[in-house]
Amino acid sequence: MSKIAPPKTRLRGVVFDMDGTLTVPVIDFAAMYRTVLGEHEYKRIKAENPSGIDILHHIESWSPDKQRNAYQAIADYERQGLDRLQIMPGAAELYGFLDSKKIRRGLITRNVKEAVDLFHQRFGITFSPALSREFRPYKPDPAPLLHICSMWQVQPNEVMMVGDSLKDDVACGKGAGSFTCLLDETGRYSNADFEKLDLKPDFTVSSLTEVYSLLESNFDLTP
Repeated sequence: MSKIAPPKTRLRGVVFDMDGTLTVPVIDFAAMYRTVLGEHEYKRIKAENPSGIDILHHIESWSPDKQRNAYQAIADYERQGLDRLQIMPGAAELYGFLDSKKIRRGLITRNVKEAVDLFHQRFGITFSPALSREFRPYKPDPAPLLHICSMWQVQPNEVMMVGDSLKDDVACGKGAGSFTCLLDETGRYSNADFEKLDLKPDFTVSSLTEVYSLLESNFDLTP
């Protein structure tokens, strides 16, 4: 007798990171961290944080003057990134696929609202809600994802968080109780250092084009 397959979980929304997920990574984060932290401090913090440096969290304890200088340096790097903004291959097609299935699309980024607005305008693709750094607390805190679930009136376990950062996107999704998908284009997370971490995504893909089959194979996409 053949076994009856268990019912698939219904998926009602997908929330994306922006930089490095919906857009091609163009910001030199290592250079930005060195500028903000200084070479010695950068190397020390990097050695203690194999999953990546949370620069925004790190500078929160600084004096107001030092914070202002740090935020200005970060803004300069982000502004340079805006000039080179490119959509990630497969993003537009994935947007269309989700639209055809009537699955909601949201966005959470640690970048500024100006960058989100430019993304929407330049590529004619809209994610709603689209929460930028101005929403506090920001990733990896689950608050922005839970806020989106509340606005959509869906449960967190009916939503997937997709992003390229283990420490920000996967941590945010896990904290909210949502499914998580890590976009790892270069295979950096296959490094042995990451195998030791407790934080594991539910799914890992090397491109956005792989998300189609992942969703169809693992979830009920009925509107």
